[in-house]
Amino acid sequence: MPVTVLLVDDEALVRAGLRAILTAQPDIEVVGEAADGAAVVPLVRQLRPDVVAMDVRMPLLDGIEATRAVLRALPEPPKVLVVTTFENDAYVYEALRAGAAGFLLKRARPAEIVHAVRLVAAGDSLLFPAAVRALAQAHGPARAPAALEHAALTAREGEVLRLMARGLSNAEIAHRLVVGTETVKTHVSAVLAKLGARDRTQAVIAAYESGFVAPQEGT
Repeated sequence: MPVTVLLVDDEALVRAGLRAILTAQPDIEVVGEAADGAAVVPLVRQLRPDVVAMDVRMPLLDGIEATRAVLRALPEPPKVLVVTTFENDAYVYEALRAGAAGFLLKRARPAEIVHAVRLVAAGDSLLFPAAVRALAQAHGPARAPAALEHAALTAREGEVLRLMARGLSNAEIAHRLVVGTETVKTHVSAVLAKLGARDRTQAVIAAYESGFVAPQEGT
C-alpha cells in the first residue's frame, strides 16, 4: 500500500511543488490538500492519511494548534511532518513539543523530502540533532520535566535515549550497540513509556530540556 499524504500550506506554489515531488514516487500518494490548519481535522477524518505535511505558519490556524488538533482527533492519528522555511523558528520547536514527528525545510532537496515522508510513515522521527539542540536552547529553557526525573531509566535505556538525541535510527542504534533492531525497539518503547512521551521527538526534547543530554552529546 502506498504512503498517503495530506499537504497543508497556505502557499499554492509550495503545495504544487510538494505534490509533484511526492507523486513521482510509486509508493507515495497525495490524497488531499488544505490551505490552512483549520481545514486539517475534517480532511484527516475523511481521508485518513498516513502523513500530514504541515506548514508551521498559516493565517487562520497555525501548524502548532493544527498539530495538537490532529493528534486529539483520532485514536491513531497520522504522523505530522512540519514543513518550515527556517530551522530556528520558535514555531517549529513548539510544533515538535506538540507532537510533530519531525520537521523539514522547504529548501530541502526532492530526495530529502521523499525520505522524510517515508521515514515518519514508518514510525520513525525526523530529527536534525544540531537544529533540535539549538531550538531547545533558544526556545525551551530547562524545565526539568518530572517525568524524566522519576523515570528510572536503566543504563541501557539511557544510552538508547542519548543515541536517539543524536538522530540515530533504530537500525543505527542497533549497529552501534551490537544488538538486534527488535531489542532496540523494546528499549525505545520502554523509554517512551517511562517518560510518558508520545514519540521519539518528545522524548529527545525532554532529554535536552532536563539536561539529561548535554548539548555536546547531540553533536
